[in-house]
Amino acid sequence: MSLENTARVPAPAADEYSGDLRKTAIDPNFWYPLARSRDLKAGKMLAVRFAGEPIVLARTRSGQLLALEDRCAHRQVPLHVGVVADNAIRCGYHGWEYNAEGRCVSVPYLDRCSMKPNNVRHYPVREAYGLLFVFPGDATRAASTAFPAIASASDPAYKTRYLDREVGCHYSFMHENLMDMNHQFLHRRLMGGIKTVFLGTRQGPNWVETDYTFHRASGRQPLGEKFMLGTRPESRPEERDLMTIRTEYPYQTLKFWTAGSEHPALDLWNVYIPLDKDQRSNHTFGLMMIRRPGMKVLLDIFWPFIVWFTNGIFAEDRVICELEQAAFDAQGEDRNQEIFPAIRNLRKVLADNGVAMG
Repeated sequence: MSLENTARVPAPAADEYSGDLRKTAIDPNFWYPLARSRDLKAGKMLAVRFAGEPIVLARTRSGQLLALEDRCAHRQVPLHVGVVADNAIRCGYHGWEYNAEGRCVSVPYLDRCSMKPNNVRHYPVREAYGLLFVFPGDATRAASTAFPAIASASDPAYKTRYLDREVGCHYSFMHENLMDMNHQFLHRRLMGGIKTVFLGTRQGPNWVETDYTFHRASGRQPLGEKFMLGTRPESRPEERDLMTIRTEYPYQTLKFWTAGSEHPALDLWNVYIPLDKDQRSNHTFGLMMIRRPGMKVLLDIFWPFIVWFTNGIFAEDRVICELEQAAFDAQGEDRNQEIFPAIRNLRKVLADNGVAMG
């Protein structure tokens, strides 16, 4: 991709938004992955959370997926300690049985006709890209809400690595960390001396994207990066790599084109799922898709180096974001003095598209 098509002039900083971004909740009316497909076997259940709400995922022996409130209407005990029965979930305490719509369809010791309504909430659920997606908002909006389109995840030209980790911070810190490539100094031990070149930023009501290129100021290219992206063209300054990072609420993507290439060498899709009611922790789910070289088996051979390298980068990002959350908790408010236009624009998108906490 040519750099000529990118915006090289920074957009003006966004107008300020009211309220505190770190006290803004994520909008639940989107499709969110809450688990890996491989973690839910046939005939089993899995307890997950979204913003403090307990949800049980179940896969019946026939392959049907269920997503219900993880509380029995009877005594409020978690349904995930029960059993999967045919196409329903049976509470492990008294055997009350709930179908995929959350309706109580059986109380073993009572005549069904004499039962009062004792239902639990159900959630629309879909499986794609090796992930289990749930719609935790208004269920009537699920069918009309766009499902994430991640083309590279099913493209055989790419090998996919799953990102699956908990981070102790508000989801907005994660968006800012990835969007702001000026933090390469944080990764100096793993990356060496990288000079970030900001090319420009663009924005809309629910999205913002930013372009960068890079050059090496000191040190050598690390092996993990070389195996992922190939050797960088430091000797040809007229040919530059291009990285575009985009938050299209609530998802975030990063695409990296090596100099002169048509297809991205790296295609990353991330989303940050709030875990607790106050949304001070998140579960990061992501798909990191790396394009295979001409000799495709080489990527498989060098995959352990790529995993080691990216694990190191992710670990440093996790520590610094958790330290940001700790500073917020200690101060009781967001005192960040943000001056970078791309992040100011991003903060407005996240604030404007979020919802009131609680």
